[in-house]
Amino acid sequence: MNIKYEQTPIKFKGSVFTTLVLYLTSNKINIISYFLTREIKKSPEFFENAPVMINLSLLPKNSNWNKIKDVITSHGLKIIGVVDCYDFYLKDIIQKSGFPIFSNTKSLINEKKNNQKSFHKSIFYKNTIHSGQTIYAKNSDLIITNNVNEGSELISDGNIHVYGKLSGRALAGAHGDNTRRIFCTNLCSELLSISGEYCLMDSIPKNIFNKSAQVIFKNGIVNIKKL
Repeated sequence: MNIKYEQTPIKFKGSVFTTLVLYLTSNKINIISYFLTREIKKSPEFFENAPVMINLSLLPKNSNWNKIKDVITSHGLKIIGVVDCYDFYLKDIIQKSGFPIFSNTKSLINEKKNNQKSFHKSIFYKNTIHSGQTIYAKNSDLIITNNVNEGSELISDGNIHVYGKLSGRALAGAHGDNTRRIFCTNLCSELLSISGEYCLMDSIPKNIFNKSAQVIFKNGIVNIKKL
């Protein structure tokens, strides 16, 4: 059957999405369940039906994928794929269960750092960033001179500056640069991330909440400090 269209009805495009990555270092189901419960209690609305990628680089051998999958999904998380699975037997089981396995793109990017193009000029937004909006600054800093509402998302390969209230998510150093920072004049963000490492709203110190702050990556964790 021949079907003619004036325009192609489908199109593939590259895009940028942020996804939580769950690193598993134990294959004991009761331990995984306990710590999932503890973390989700900190911000239940944030984790409700949240899509997650499962990183298995530190998972012990001879792990039971089906039990691991079931305990994760029983806590309301939605598994969208697996990354860094080096156990070929386990990889085969995961693929047969219908989940895609991805390569760790951050490590690939780090290998190419010396060949990266220089950063572009900073990207500016003067309007309010509304819920549902995602702003991505590729190879540049992102500067917002207005408020960033809850439910919105800022992503930058460089630094992020918000001269207003930051209520949405902010992810700097999106392509693996942990020297990047987030600066804002009124911090009450749902999620803050530097180079893939993140912290949630309850990690913001009370003496900094709704005040000027900077977010940096130091000693292996995301740190929030006064400006």
